[in-house]
Amino acid sequence: MRSYGQFCGLARSLEVVGDRWNLLIVRQLLLAPARYRDLIDGLPGIATNLLADRLRDLEAAGVLERRLSGAGGVVEYALTPWGAELRGPIESLIRWSTPLMLRGPDGDAFRPEWLALAVPALLDARIAQRPTATIGLDIADPAYQLRATPSGFAVIPRDGSALDATVRADPAYILGLAAGALTLDDARALGLIEIDGDESVLRAVFAA
Repeated sequence: MRSYGQFCGLARSLEVVGDRWNLLIVRQLLLAPARYRDLIDGLPGIATNLLADRLRDLEAAGVLERRLSGAGGVVEYALTPWGAELRGPIESLIRWSTPLMLRGPDGDAFRPEWLALAVPALLDARIAQRPTATIGLDIADPAYQLRATPSGFAVIPRDGSALDATVRADPAYILGLAAGALTLDDARALGLIEIDGDESVLRAVFAA
């Protein structure tokens, strides 16, 4: 492990997670424990040998661990309790990134499951009065849903529960709504979204 040689919490943290891809590996494992192949699929652009190196380094540092999953004893990777504490810093970086996201995908890869971390992080920071609602997010296959409760927000794959409303939009516009960079009125006027169901629920969840 490379050292900055500084007795500073930030420097020592970056010695563990500051290398390229490390925080994105943590992002994937915050969504769910994953097998090696799942991580390759969820990290477009990473080389297999580099992923192996990063996993080994993060395991040695105590950020993640390997464990056996299922009857076949397949190895999967999961965050340790200490590694899972990176959720807060990662969510803060997601919120800090809002100005960087305004230009849209610009040809970059996107996977729908990344919204499961980004949308709750953005909404939790903005919406004080949280309604109780379930909103369908028709952004890709499989479809997702946004669940709002007084304790917070969560984005999960569609589970068949009743929906109060459904939004059909490009993922970039869902992020814009969650960040408060785009209002429902503007999105509708520009033809960027389609809404089914109770629009008042959407206004409560995506309050400007």
